[in-house]
Amino acid sequence: MYAIVDIETTGGQFNEEGITEIAIYKFDGHEVVDQFISLVNPEKEIQPFVVKLTGINNAMLRSAPKFYEVAKRIIEITEGCILVAHNTSFDYRILRTEFNRLGYDFVKPTLCTVELSKKLIPEQPSYSLGKLVRALGIPMSDRHRASGDAIATVKLFKMLLAKDTEKEILISLIKAEIKNGLTPKLLDIVESLPSRTGIYYMHNEKGDLIYIGKSKNIKKRVNQHFTGTTNKSKKIQIEVFAVTHEETGSELIALLKESEEIKINKPIYNRAQRKSIFQWALYKEVDENGYINLTIQKADGRKKEITSYTSIQEGKNALFKITEKYNLCQKLNGLFETQNGCFQYKIKECNGACLGKESPEEYNERVEDFIREMEFDNNNMIIIDRGRSVNERSAVLIENGIYKGYCFYDLNYQINNIDVLKNIIIPMQNNRDTRHIIQSYLKRNRVMKIVKF
Repeated sequence: MYAIVDIETTGGQFNEEGITEIAIYKFDGHEVVDQFISLVNPEKEIQPFVVKLTGINNAMLRSAPKFYEVAKRIIEITEGCILVAHNTSFDYRILRTEFNRLGYDFVKPTLCTVELSKKLIPEQPSYSLGKLVRALGIPMSDRHRASGDAIATVKLFKMLLAKDTEKEILISLIKAEIKNGLTPKLLDIVESLPSRTGIYYMHNEKGDLIYIGKSKNIKKRVNQHFTGTTNKSKKIQIEVFAVTHEETGSELIALLKESEEIKINKPIYNRAQRKSIFQWALYKEVDENGYINLTIQKADGRKKEITSYTSIQEGKNALFKITEKYNLCQKLNGLFETQNGCFQYKIKECNGACLGKESPEEYNERVEDFIREMEFDNNNMIIIDRGRSVNERSAVLIENGIYKGYCFYDLNYQINNIDVLKNIIIPMQNNRDTRHIIQSYLKRNRVMKIVKF
């Protein structure tokens, strides 16, 4: 749990400032679950430049509660939370100073969205809250008021959580919960999870990631882990301490995130997916007669592949369907019954390419039609699909045939302005797995819209 804070002060000498307004949003990583917003009587004059900046004046604060009157509520709403702010050193210092005056030691783990933004959204011209959220297309109102700045920080932090592929923020949260002695049982863990599409992260009692998975129903899938009887399931049941999750709305984004984050974090029980899970690939070769042959071979990074598969059998089955759809000669593509019966595909009557009755030019034109359908080497497109809520959409960006990443957006100008889009995109690695995941998904599923540019 996070307590996202913004504080406005009187200004003045260091450690002599008084709080004039405070806003705290309790955030569970997905949505705001509680909030506290109040003007505060600092019992001292506000500096004139601060009045001009915030619009808060001395008259507005005469009837406002003093800090000691709101202190209990601040302690309650931040209990068990990591304190998050834009420039945390300032807000945390002010809170600690005020509590020290009351004889209370206010100590919390903290995260700073300025420092996180510099790491996760590099090369921005400015990291001031106003300029940063504007560059990211995050709407903002009531600038320099505690509530407006705090809610903008919530939206920024939500984006930073998604961009954190190494899960440093998530792991810091789990370690803080471990320190507080929270030990939920398996049933409690399952009950806390949503029945929605997304990624789930299993942590051990040290906070380390031991398994990453994706599902269209997170609650149901985690419950299967906890009731499974395989050796892996039993080990997970013994070692798991907590399960965190991230909703994606889009199954495509869940597939892409799962693939990348397993390779980055290398959880102990995801051994099979740490490397490329697509070990076989489809290649084109031209034989001595000028005909294009499609062949399934062990993946070779030195050669240009059309698409890839998890097993040779999956590749052969797919190739069989391709030859049927495009009326290609199965014999030319190696799909004939072998002596050991490995691949028993009945040869369909073709146009006679294998007998020289159809010219290479005619035959190859159909093969190239298939290849053009499969490849997006030179494509610039945005795949738009459902987001995490009714009003939100997701976008996957492919530029010059290279997968750049994904994002979630609420406003059309975020997706129509390529500069804003690139700022909010969560960058991801482009590799053989991502290429195959996108190709396979688009073949099997309908998305809301594909925008080419």
